[in-house]
Amino acid sequence: MRVYMDIETLPAQDPAVRAELAAAVTAPAKYSKPESIAEWLDANREAEAEAAWLKTSFDGGVGQVCVIGWAVEDGAAISMQVDDLSRDAEREVLACWFDWLTKLYAGTSGTRPCLIGHNIIGFDLPFLWKRAMVLNVKPPLWFPRSPKPWSDVVADTMLLWDSTQRAGGSMDRLCRLFGMEGKGDMDGSKVWPMVRDGKIDAVAEYCRGDVERTRAIYRRMNFLQAA
Repeated sequence: MRVYMDIETLPAQDPAVRAELAAAVTAPAKYSKPESIAEWLDANREAEAEAAWLKTSFDGGVGQVCVIGWAVEDGAAISMQVDDLSRDAEREVLACWFDWLTKLYAGTSGTRPCLIGHNIIGFDLPFLWKRAMVLNVKPPLWFPRSPKPWSDVVADTMLLWDSTQRAGGSMDRLCRLFGMEGKGDMDGSKVWPMVRDGKIDAVAEYCRGDVERTRAIYRRMNFLQAA
C-alpha cells in the first residue's frame, strides 16, 4: 500500500530560541576593532538573527510541524493542521497522525505501507522523528527511522530522479519536465508568513497539492501513468 505524504514546518516558536540566536550573532572577521564590531552588530544583529531564526523551520530540534498531508493510493489528499502555534497543538497533530498510521498498518494484515514523498529521506522523516522525540510522541514501531534509498518501505522522488542530488530535482522542476502543473507562486518560504497572518487553511491546501504532485511524479517515474 502506497501512502504519499508531505509536511509543512515553521520556525521555532520559543522566544528563547530567538534570543539565543541573536546572542550568537558575531561580526565578520574583517572587523577587529571593538568600536567597529559594536557598530556592525548594532546595524546587523536583528537582521542576522531573523535570517537564522527563519532557517529553524528546517531544524526538527526546535522548528515545528504545522501541517501533515497524505493520500492513500488513489484516494483524495487530506491533511491535519495545528489549531494554534503551541507545542501542545503540534503534539496532538503528530499523535493523531501516528495513530492513523497505526490503524492503517493494522488493516493491512501486517504489510508495512510504503511512505512516498519528495526529499522524504533527507527532510520529512528526520524532522518528524526529531519532533516525536522532543514532544515524547511515540511513532508506530514500523515507522522508518533511517531508511536507505533502496528501502521498500520508503520511496523518495528526489532520489529517484537523481541519487546524487546534483541534477536539479526540485518538485517544481520535475513537474515542468513532466508537463504537469507546478507549485505556481507558492513555496515553502511563504509558509510562515501565511501561518502568521492566519492563513493556515491555505497552507494546508498547498500541502495537499504537494501530496498530489508527489503522487503524479512518482507514477510518471515508475511508468504507472501515460505521458
